[in-house]
Amino acid sequence: MKIRTGDLVKVLSGNSKGAQGKVLEVLRAENRAIVEGVNIVKKHAKPSAANPNGGILEKEAPIHISNLALIDPKGGKPTRVGRKVVEVNGKKKIVRVAKKSGEVID
Repeated sequence: MKIRTGDLVKVLSGNSKGAQGKVLEVLRAENRAIVEGVNIVKKHAKPSAANPNGGILEKEAPIHISNLALIDPKGGKPTRVGRKVVEVNGKKKIVRVAKKSGEVID
């Protein structure tokens, strides 16, 4: 998967189109990610030991990976992600690369 936890992404489509945020969690089995401050939904909660008052809670819902684009670390604009084999200390390592600038993301 080309998007990982901790990446800065931009939303390409949906209700939160144009919003940027940090990836909090990636749900690999569902091809979805939870992004900070994006795709906010309201959840009605009953009173419980953890939440004695109950009420309406706002939280981030998962958004499909295809609706997200990684932000280029150099240019600050959305970019596609490629992979490249780099040799470090005599060992080969696969790193993610921004297609726009060629900058290494990892």
